[in-house]
Amino acid sequence: MPSPPLAVAGGRSDETPVRRGPWTERGRSALLVLSSFAGGLALLFLVLEQRPGGGWRVLDIAVGALASLVLLVRYRAPLVVGPVLAVAGAFSATAGVANYVALFAVARSRPTEQAFLVALADIAGALVFWLLYPANSALSLTVVVNTAITLAVVAWGALRQKQQDLVAVYRDRAARIEREREQRAEQIQMAERARIARDMHDSVAHHISLIALYAGGLAVAGDDAGNVGTTAATIRTTAISALDELRTVIGILRDGTAVTPRDPEHEHTVAGLIDEARQAGQLVVAHLDLPDHDGDTGSTAAPREPLNAEHVYRVVREGLTNARKHAPGALVTVNVRREGGHAVVTVTNPIEETESVLPGTGAGLSGLVERIATVGGVAEHEVVDRGGNTHEFRLSARVPLR
Repeated sequence: MPSPPLAVAGGRSDETPVRRGPWTERGRSALLVLSSFAGGLALLFLVLEQRPGGGWRVLDIAVGALASLVLLVRYRAPLVVGPVLAVAGAFSATAGVANYVALFAVARSRPTEQAFLVALADIAGALVFWLLYPANSALSLTVVVNTAITLAVVAWGALRQKQQDLVAVYRDRAARIEREREQRAEQIQMAERARIARDMHDSVAHHISLIALYAGGLAVAGDDAGNVGTTAATIRTTAISALDELRTVIGILRDGTAVTPRDPEHEHTVAGLIDEARQAGQLVVAHLDLPDHDGDTGSTAAPREPLNAEHVYRVVREGLTNARKHAPGALVTVNVRREGGHAVVTVTNPIEETESVLPGTGAGLSGLVERIATVGGVAEHEVVDRGGNTHEFRLSARVPLR
């Protein structure tokens, strides 16, 4: 059945299986049905020289109208609608546009092999129509024209299918990238919250251990009212600092409040930390070899410290805090020396057989090891056998200063 390409273009459908707004979809479907029927009428009355007449013409028009209506379900059952309309097109000139629209739907939504099978059915239907009305054109022209049209429709539908698949891939990729970006942002946020909480844990543990040490000194102060008053004031100040930092931790862990905690590493120095421990009654022997240090520190002067010195501060603080928890009253030895571009820190204390005053979970040590590793350093802790049934706990770290 000769069908000019213009008639096929009149029945073009851009509808896709994706969901659209109800009024838009209904409007496009109505336009498609009307266009297909109008194209079929034009083919019947304007293109064909030999056409059915009388009652057969009415039947032809009725079949063409029904074929155009069937296009409303072409994407729901394309492999049914396509062959059915190919058969209708073999006997009805008015269905000559609808069958190509159905072929396009098959090519757009199904594998190309299946679309070619439906295309062969369309070509066979065109030959049947030529047998019914041979005066319209030569057999060779009928075969060439209809073959060219069906191949063009199949190629067009397959191209649209590939474009649709490609768009779907890009959308999925964009959605995946967005999800991964959100996950990374959430992971970064959680990691930052964990880091802040870990910092505050170390600081709070430090203050609480100092409070316990001050309280122990207060218990043996006797009737020395002046000493009691000074110690009580110190305990009060230390407790307030601990509560402030604990409040910060709770706020971060509860609702992720963006709080910038007070950074003790920028307020104190290693020398000041050791002096603070000595004033609380902890026995500390320290040898510090940092820039602008003269060796043993017995003064409270605040020296200038190099980059990454805050990590040195953290190592010493954790060592002193751990000793106060697990070896109260024991002598703590702190050594800080430079080796090239690194600071080597060692904090040791004998292991006492007495029960620990304050409980510990080991989270401070494990967090410290992770923190030192982030700046390219190494931190370790171990129990060393000194012989004679004596043991000591050693915390050591090697921290790059630049």
